[in-house]
Amino acid sequence: MSDLMKWKNSICRKPLILEGARQVGKTWIVKEFAREQYQHIAYLNFEEDTYLRNLFEPDFDVNRILIAIRAATHQPCVADETLIFLDEIQEATNGLTALKYLYENAPSLHIIVAGSLLGLELHKKVSFPVGKVQFLTLHPMNFSEFLLAMGEQGLVDMLQKKDWTNISLFSEKYKELLKQYYCVGGMPEAVLVFSETKDWKQVRDVQNDILKSYSRDFSKHAPENIVPRIRQIWNSVPAQLSRENRKFVYGLVKKGARAREYEIALNWLNDGGLIHKINCVKAPRLPLKSYEDATAFKVYVLDIGLLVAMCNMDVSIIVKGNSIFTEFKGALTEQYVLQELILKHEPFYWAKPSSNQEIDFLLQQKDNVVPVEVKSEINLNAKSLHQYTRENSSSLAYRISMSAYCVEEIITNVPLYAVSCVM
Repeated sequence: MSDLMKWKNSICRKPLILEGARQVGKTWIVKEFAREQYQHIAYLNFEEDTYLRNLFEPDFDVNRILIAIRAATHQPCVADETLIFLDEIQEATNGLTALKYLYENAPSLHIIVAGSLLGLELHKKVSFPVGKVQFLTLHPMNFSEFLLAMGEQGLVDMLQKKDWTNISLFSEKYKELLKQYYCVGGMPEAVLVFSETKDWKQVRDVQNDILKSYSRDFSKHAPENIVPRIRQIWNSVPAQLSRENRKFVYGLVKKGARAREYEIALNWLNDGGLIHKINCVKAPRLPLKSYEDATAFKVYVLDIGLLVAMCNMDVSIIVKGNSIFTEFKGALTEQYVLQELILKHEPFYWAKPSSNQEIDFLLQQKDNVVPVEVKSEINLNAKSLHQYTRENSSSLAYRISMSAYCVEEIITNVPLYAVSCVM
């Protein structure tokens, strides 16, 4: 909501493309934003309103387009008073191209577009309005947003203020809620069901329905010849993350599989927002992007709750002490930390050649490369991290574990439930 407000009030405002996987809440958030901030919303859904799919095909005459929008929505198109929301824009012929002309010829209009698997449309060879649009990505709800949904505003305030004294005082409550978040995840419908019912079966039913909708998308939106490979990669992700070294291995997708056979399918999932592909860097140097190794990477899914459902993990594990943090060989914990970090950073990882030394995540902060090591238990032993800081003269490093907040020279231990406080 705060990002949408910044967009609305910007003097350089352009049409906004809202990206994000199916069912992360794109339509809801824009409608709620319009309800709070505008007098009118002119809403078109090109998936439902099939007769409008050719709206932009004859030409890009802005007056004609606005007349059609007014006729279809029965709403005025007035600058500063109306939000024009074009949903499922990928179903409209020349829909994205039209944004260029809407911006150039009616820059005062407030326009947001969204769509399922929109990232795939953006990578097609179509005329794209480069420099004429802005982007915003909506992710699943993070842990702090989950806390808000559970009515825990006070716990969120402590995290935002980095009030470590009180955070430590409420550590057991944070841990219990984090266990719940591991199983519920951040898909809005799953969070809503849990907040209202606390019924794990209903939560799992929602998650399985979402996974089925993704599976249907494979057949509906992907080229027919790569659909089987997309399914194979998607189904292999739990096995990929269960390995001690979580580097993606094509052999786990199918025996004898090679990168050239599956690269397009992998990119389809990544462009569709269903996975996060985190590349290794050849050296922990600035800028990290220039050292990335495209042949070595890890793959995570978009949401930890969906990962638990994909594994068909019994949710009763949440009542078994801290076992949820050690099950699945730490994969759930690394998935969770990645989801928190990716909201503010572009993470990489680093593995030293011919060595067992590996840093789970590397972040770039101005003129620093900041290593982040993830521990799933109350474990302050971080050999790789200590070795890394010595060899690279690091001035800042983070160890994420279930231990309390503490600072040891350059290494700062941050509790898992407070990953949002990192940088």
